Amino acid sequence: MIDYNTLMSFYGNDIVSLNLFLFITLGLILSLAIDIIFGELPTRIHPVVIIGSITSFFKNIFIKYKNRISGFILTLCTAVTITIILFIIYSISKINVLLLFIVFIILLSSTYSINMLLKTAVDVKKDLDESLDKARKSVSYLVSRNTEELSESFIVSAVIESLTENITDSYIAPIFYYTIFGAIILIKPFNNQLFYLLLIPMLYRMSNTLDAMLGYKTDELINIGFFPAKLDDVLNYIPARISGIYVVISAYLLKLDGKNSFKIMKRDARNCPSPNSGFTMATTAGALNIQLIKKDTYILGDANKSIDKNDITRAVNLSKLTIILFTLTILIILSLIYVII
Repeated sequence: MIDYNTLMSFYGNDIVSLNLFLFITLGLILSLAIDIIFGELPTRIHPVVIIGSITSFFKNIFIKYKNRISGFILTLCTAVTITIILFIIYSISKINVLLLFIVFIILLSSTYSINMLLKTAVDVKKDLDESLDKARKSVSYLVSRNTEELSESFIVSAVIESLTENITDSYIAPIFYYTIFGAIILIKPFNNQLFYLLLIPMLYRMSNTLDAMLGYKTDELINIGFFPAKLDDVLNYIPARISGIYVVISAYLLKLDGKNSFKIMKRDARNCPSPNSGFTMATTAGALNIQLIKKDTYILGDANKSIDKNDITRAVNLSKLTIILFTLTILIILSLIYVII
């Protein structure tokens, strides 16, 4: 394999350009394979867990400042800390391209959670087959609502909501930003390009984690969580809408109600408090001809048929195809850019 310095320095060489292209595309494919086959990294070394610890550290420092600038400073400090840690790992790894590639794909795989996303939904379906109480307990880990008295239909709705809402931030969004930066370095390479290629999706994951930890309108978090929540909304704005379109396309391919999927997306996607989450939830509701309901918060879709536990399987299949189609599109885009330049 070509050595690191050659890969980073001699951009006019066709072999080097090919190696850079292969690094970017194979990095995506193999990191995806790692996540699908093995799932999450061990908790002690998982980057998201480390990000959470860093966030907690800075939260304890800045929470006493009762203004919104505290959230901005916390986000900045967390981002700088993550960047430094990642650069140290990158600098050590680049002594050998193979080592760098292995570290790269492992860390990239940690920026999304396809295996856990799909498996969790399937597991709740299995729990429903056993008992309602077991399913209520399982779904309580997925949603913030009280699940103790949820009926089967509301459990199924909660599972599908959680699954489809997270299509965007668990895969589409980090890979969206990975692709943008991958295209940039294919067109105009620069120093330490592979570091930034990994840093960009990692910083997206940081934003998503900060929002999950701080983005609540409680008395404690309303100020410090304001900036992280808004940043996450901005970063997910385009990916969420792309995700919605891919759900519609997947619905057509799976012979679900693609036409209704698009109709419900246009009508109901903005019914949710989040400006982004409805685009995948509403399209799924339309594709399955069901209603997804979170009491006192939103209703998505029409109850053209009664929702049942088999709709979880349909939603999982719809999510799988959405992820596959988006991945294929990304690989085609990167390939076309490589061929053109």
